[in-house]
Amino acid sequence: MKNYSLKEIILTALIASFLTAVILNPSFISLPAKASVFDFLNKIPFLKQFYLPEKIPVISSSENLNFKKAPETYEPSGYEAQIINAVKNTSPAVESIVISKNVPIIEQYYTSPFGDDPFFKQFFGDIQVPQLRQKGFKKQEVGGGTGFVISKDGLILTNKHVVADMGAEYTVLTNEGKKYPAKVLARDQISDLAVIKIEAVGLVPVKLGDSDSVQVGQTAIAIGNALGEFKNTVSVGVVSGLGRSVTASGGGVVETIYDVIQTDASINPGNSGGPLLNLKGEVMGINTAMVSGAQSIGFAIPVNQAKRIINDVLSFGKIRTPFLGVRYLTITPAFKNLKNLSFGYGALIAKGENSEPAVTSDSPAAKAGLMEGDIILEIGGRKIDADHPLTSRINLYSVGDKIAVKIWRNGEIKTMEVLLEEKS
Repeated sequence: MKNYSLKEIILTALIASFLTAVILNPSFISLPAKASVFDFLNKIPFLKQFYLPEKIPVISSSENLNFKKAPETYEPSGYEAQIINAVKNTSPAVESIVISKNVPIIEQYYTSPFGDDPFFKQFFGDIQVPQLRQKGFKKQEVGGGTGFVISKDGLILTNKHVVADMGAEYTVLTNEGKKYPAKVLARDQISDLAVIKIEAVGLVPVKLGDSDSVQVGQTAIAIGNALGEFKNTVSVGVVSGLGRSVTASGGGVVETIYDVIQTDASINPGNSGGPLLNLKGEVMGINTAMVSGAQSIGFAIPVNQAKRIINDVLSFGKIRTPFLGVRYLTITPAFKNLKNLSFGYGALIAKGENSEPAVTSDSPAAKAGLMEGDIILEIGGRKIDADHPLTSRINLYSVGDKIAVKIWRNGEIKTMEVLLEEKS
């Protein structure tokens, strides 16, 4: 404990005496009406030399403070306004998909491992061992995804893997909170896309953009039912890459999807089937996959791949898969060197592993004159390679389309016209 000097003790006593006198008799020291405590203490020369500066500024009223009034509303502009408008115009068409299924009810019970045998009971007593058994079923939510409206009368586009379970029931929860049972109309055989239907009218469809015009670096806006819990979650990033090929797995299914858009806009479980937008609010892709264990790497199917599916369902009530009618091997630089081929890309028309014919009889390819040993280099001016195999290129077209097929045959390059038919 500090030992105080005699001077400090006397000084403290004097201060206490002055303050007591003022409290008991305010007229003890004459001060102006609006005097501050500093004015009072400055009247005491003895204290002033120890404690107070010559003058301390005092703000006597809040009226002297020059505060600027904050604006009542914030008006975004420029880039920020474009994002807000794109989300605002599209969100009403983005719906959550709830997956429900009858799951077994498992209960625990106890039983003696020796039954009612008195011989064992005399040694072990009434010992009980826990066991499990099924007791009926209950309907339970087992997953979720996203979709978006493509027609006024309730057609919704989503991922095939979202509605892949034939034994499940699907419910659409709209942005307004309404619930509708959903029917799966079609699942595409090639791409990870499907169309479902709800009984609703007067819906506002999304605007479809042109994914062929998408550029690396442009803004990408993802909307979806993140984690199956936070509906219409928005994330913003850029297009990170184009023409990617990824192998996705989920629900016990492994599937390779080609020519997809890579983005760093966050795509979480539950976002599958939601739209990837540009700044105009146009759909340029359908969110389909993310890289597990990585950050900000997601993929979306280009919307131009979905246009065929949408048109088919709107016109025919089903998805019609275009059919060429060839078996092929995708050529890579290593395969070119192995087989001493003239090209390091393309599709080599070849027999199957069990000698199945390279060209299906009476198929569009057979009618156009394609033959075993031909190398298909391009389809409709689009190159065939490992990232863009023949099947994915054909899937860009519709049944009934005439396409130009560029081939190499015996040292000569030819272009043939093929009329695509529906795959049976």
